Amino acid sequence: MTTLATTPIPGRPSPARGGSAGWLWSVPSVRWAAGALVLFLAGLAAQLADAPEAVWWALYLACYVTGGWEPAWAGVQALRQRTLDVDLLMIVAAIGAASIGQVFDGALLIVIFATSGALEDVATRRTEQSVLSLLDLTPDSATVVEADGAERAVAADSLRPGDHIVVRPGERISADGAVVAGVSDVDQSSITGESLPAAKRAGDEVFAGTLNGAGAALRVAVTRDPSQTVVARIVAMVAEASATKARTQLFIEKVERRYSVLVVAATLALFAVPMLLGADLRSTLLRAMTFMIVASPCAVVLATMPPLLSAIANASRHGVLVKSAVAMERLADTTMVALDKTGTLTEGRPQVADVVALVGIDADVLGTAAAAEQFSEHPLGRAIVARARARGITVPHASGFAALPGRGVRATVAGSVVEVLSPSAYAGAAIPAVHRIEDGGATVVVVTVDGAAIGVLGLLDMARPDADGAVRRLSMLTAQPPVLLTGDNERAAARLGHQLGIDDVRAGLLPDQKVAAVQQFQADGRRVLVVGDGVNDAPAMAAAHTSMAMGASGADLTLQTADVVTIRDELDTIPTVIALARRARRMVIANLAIAATFITVLVAWDLFGHLPLPLGVAGHEGSTILVALNGLRLLSSRAWRRASGEPF
Repeated sequence: MTTLATTPIPGRPSPARGGSAGWLWSVPSVRWAAGALVLFLAGLAAQLADAPEAVWWALYLACYVTGGWEPAWAGVQALRQRTLDVDLLMIVAAIGAASIGQVFDGALLIVIFATSGALEDVATRRTEQSVLSLLDLTPDSATVVEADGAERAVAADSLRPGDHIVVRPGERISADGAVVAGVSDVDQSSITGESLPAAKRAGDEVFAGTLNGAGAALRVAVTRDPSQTVVARIVAMVAEASATKARTQLFIEKVERRYSVLVVAATLALFAVPMLLGADLRSTLLRAMTFMIVASPCAVVLATMPPLLSAIANASRHGVLVKSAVAMERLADTTMVALDKTGTLTEGRPQVADVVALVGIDADVLGTAAAAEQFSEHPLGRAIVARARARGITVPHASGFAALPGRGVRATVAGSVVEVLSPSAYAGAAIPAVHRIEDGGATVVVVTVDGAAIGVLGLLDMARPDADGAVRRLSMLTAQPPVLLTGDNERAAARLGHQLGIDDVRAGLLPDQKVAAVQQFQADGRRVLVVGDGVNDAPAMAAAHTSMAMGASGADLTLQTADVVTIRDELDTIPTVIALARRARRMVIANLAIAATFITVLVAWDLFGHLPLPLGVAGHEGSTILVALNGLRLLSSRAWRRASGEPF
């Protein structure tokens, strides 16, 4: 299995990306599994068409070679380490089936296990690439300011604490540090999840990978080594958490190895003991191979995969991508849901929620503010202009526009100087409406004309329309309300939590603090599903029992780290896919009971009686078909409606 790098090199380029199909085809095991499937289907078609036996035998045997050589080689390597790999057992069982004429059974086993191996390789490769892609956030170079004021370009990974760098508007910050000089708005949503750019001035902390806005150049004193930046630690945490998840599979591997040893030992004993007692070679070999077939876990494999894969296919038709059967199983285990705020529970963009006119009417305040903001690139400015136009207000012409970094904007409208300012930048008398709106969790701006305040605007990142219903259903599914984990400010988070009925609200969290919260929940015995959209959510998602990303607004790393992606950002699909996963798990348990019963009965019949080969094959294949058809029931739209609670 590929191991993720845990010591990232800042500035290292991420792997090249092509189209999805091209990328998948570049994984060798995917090509071998696809080839095996094509050969298997060709053999089946030839067999059903009554083609000469040599034709479909040749196709099935080609399927053996194409899909089986890789697990066979891995099994041989495992034998050199004195361990028995379950894949090798499947190859032996397939060869045994072919040796007694049941080449179809063997080819089916080959296809199933080749596909399983390919899925594991794809998941490992995508996780590795997604971790490396985060390094694109940090620029490769930095501009260092010398003691005499001279500037020179250096590699970002050569920066050391104490160095001073200059970051101009539109550039990404190349190191964690503190602002020494300059005032600007910095978009740090990739680290903190804040929906709005943060005003930065001397003494404020800034993070590598964040974006200096359209304000002034910042002079930053480096405070952390490149290997210890927040971005680098995010990469390391994702890699570590991914490795930890892989270790949770050790128990399953132990069971598989023991089962493999037991079946091989039983098969050899069933062949050797009668031979020592003088039994006929052909009948003894036939009985041993019959045992190998009926003891083969083909039905057990299909008992698990069809329900899970059917649930995955059904979810994908409804806009939810579940990346693997393991992810679907983990969804079913969810006992707590941790939700991000900005871009997850909310729209991820501010909207004007309050207009308070101190002079004139609301429309005058909104229109005047929109006139000053119409040339602004700031999200608040765009929200004000959008609101004015949505209300049909004619936005007056403005001239002399100027951005005031950390303060607001200024423009001349109809011969008057109009400013849209943050409350801290407004020099006039206190305005009671400002405190009232801020206490409600909104961001406030003051609109002035020639220095006199004419109104106040409150802007909120509004909850998604389906957030309330999704939270209620999640509370019912897990027997407790979700928890809100966000890097946003406490008042905004508390307002949203109160609105949606979420009592446990944790605000102002950096990525490592989100990880610590998730780890504490899981240490208390909870199985946490983390739902988020930003890069800052990725470490918590990787540390969680399972994770889901918002596909339309999610960052690239988040989409790759997540086990599940909701393509259309529909929150109500979260409880639905959990309910579907739980139904799939119940079906898996039922199928395993059916498969185990068939295997037990057939094996006992073969050991203690005389099981005819045709009856053994019929029983084995019958159980396989039965559990497969049972699992395929989850493909229906009825299954999704049932999971979503809709009437049939």
